[in-house]
Amino acid sequence: MSFATIVLAAAEAHVELPMPTFMYALIAAIIFILLGLATFSYRDVANRHAAKANARAGRVHDHDVSGHGH
Repeated sequence: MSFATIVLAAAEAHVELPMPTFMYALIAAIIFILLGLATFSYRDVANRHAAKANARAGRVHDHDVSGHGH
């Protein structure tokens, strides 16, 4: 049997889907929107405590400079 006849034979078997086809796209869109909102919620997290981060970066930089004899 050729591949085309196998595909045609498989296409004859009709499978009833549990819901209309547009619902699959709607569910996928909702999932992508929820994942996008979760990702968006992490925006600007690095700058939330900028003063603390700057103080730590300053201390680490000063320590590295004095520790290596630069």
